[in-house]
Amino acid sequence: MSFGSPNQPYGQPQNPQQGYGYPQQGQPGYPQQPGYGYPQAPQGVPPQGYGYPQQPGYPGGPGTPRVASMGRRFGARLIDGVAFGIIYFVLAAIGVAGSFSAAQDCDPYAADYNTCINDASTNIVASIGAVVGVLALIGLLYEWLMVGLVGATLGKMAVGLRVVKVDTGQKPGLGSSFIRWIIPIVGSLACGIGQLLVYLSPFWDKSGRQQGWHDKAASTMVVQN
Repeated sequence: MSFGSPNQPYGQPQNPQQGYGYPQQGQPGYPQQPGYGYPQAPQGVPPQGYGYPQQPGYPGGPGTPRVASMGRRFGARLIDGVAFGIIYFVLAAIGVAGSFSAAQDCDPYAADYNTCINDASTNIVASIGAVVGVLALIGLLYEWLMVGLVGATLGKMAVGLRVVKVDTGQKPGLGSSFIRWIIPIVGSLACGIGQLLVYLSPFWDKSGRQQGWHDKAASTMVVQN
């Protein structure tokens, strides 16, 4: 009575790769067992990081622009300020020159000479007031419309900056840009101290976006191109 062939003593299995115990993976009739660890991404789909999903907006995610440095932001403000200073000087010079010309027409020997001089002085003050009002209107339209519709003032364009919405990365729009503009203006009513604090507030931002108080209120941030 034989218990196996000489090459297979004691009834060992014919396939030398088959062992005793649990069935091997890939045998007919047995389902494939899933591998341990995290599931693999389908072919052609880039692997995703573990943890919470990425939120849309800035910063985070591929292609995120760099947060604007405070040096560049200061440079943009300086360029815009110089441009407004030139406009103010030209308009004020025109108004004051016209008022002085009127004062020179006053006859010192006339009975109404003092009245003429007083009127000329009043005109000088009125001219300066008109220049300030015109500049305030230009400043409103310039900052508001340029940031809202273009995403940057001329100063920001010169140093490669733009303002974007935090959640979309798009241009702020007129509503957000107005909020962003009006907060420093309100701060300027306190002898300019509030406005200065608003412009310095990005130094104290802990979000990594260097948002000023006006940026947080408008849900915007300044990025480098």
